[in-house]
Amino acid sequence: MRILLVGQAAFAAEVLQRLEAAGDAIAGVVCPPDAPGKADPLKQAAEARGVPVHQFGSLKTPDARRAFEDARADLAALVYATQIVPEPLLRIPRLTSICFHPSLLPRYRGGSAIAWQLIRGETRTGVTVFWPDAGIDTGPILLQREAPVDPDDTAGTLYYRTLYPLGVQAVVDAVALIREGRAPRIPQDESRASYDPLCRDEHAAVDWARPAAEVHNLIRGCDPQPGAHTVWRDGRLRFYEPRRVPGKAGAAPGTVLAIDAEGITVACGDGGAVRCARGRDGGTKAAAAALAQTIGLEPGARLGG
Repeated sequence: MRILLVGQAAFAAEVLQRLEAAGDAIAGVVCPPDAPGKADPLKQAAEARGVPVHQFGSLKTPDARRAFEDARADLAALVYATQIVPEPLLRIPRLTSICFHPSLLPRYRGGSAIAWQLIRGETRTGVTVFWPDAGIDTGPILLQREAPVDPDDTAGTLYYRTLYPLGVQAVVDAVALIREGRAPRIPQDESRASYDPLCRDEHAAVDWARPAAEVHNLIRGCDPQPGAHTVWRDGRLRFYEPRRVPGKAGAAPGTVLAIDAEGITVACGDGGAVRCARGRDGGTKAAAAALAQTIGLEPGARLGG
């Protein structure tokens, strides 16, 4: 089949390589403009193969529509696509379009699905390939794959260790089903649907009075972006790579219990504690103990508002 790839990053580049190896022809690539000084991996993979590359700041333009039409594709595959693709463009390929999403739809629709699954303490996750429509992650399901969540997974480790390889294979398998004429269109169960906004700083503030499990889930769900944050000396201190550890009887929430080579340990509201291996105070991410020394953070200090 002739496939138009819409997306970016290493995930989409690997999908390109796998589909080409399966015998599909890549009709073109549509990706966002390059970040300053950094070429997108999908763009690089396409150019190395002589595949036409189209980069648009928005896909709601006549030029974007022309790129979809000129590809003469059998199928468009949205893989790690962060730009909104208007519904009329989705219908241009002969067999319309499919899209990858890093959750088990209809749960966790939206652009921060991985983060919110961890913040909410999910122990199972998965990927979905679906037929997109005018809604946000609302089209019929083609294929799903499930996987466990490690208790200390961060959004970064869950993506790269689990959802990335699972998702690439799911897209390749979905295209194979379409090629064979066996691809289903299973309506999503709207009674089970959930949608979350992009996870931003407004969602990432740590409330140390909450139970240790909730604090741990927030920090790992916001790792690496946007980075869960707390107040220290009128500044914003961000924490990464958390672990739940025993607390100290009578310690007030937000109290720094220990600082050592394993990280900074902070008391939570239920008597438990969370230890974070790395942190950032407006600069680059560093080992938490080294960061504490730089910013003058010592055991006994109180974090938070």
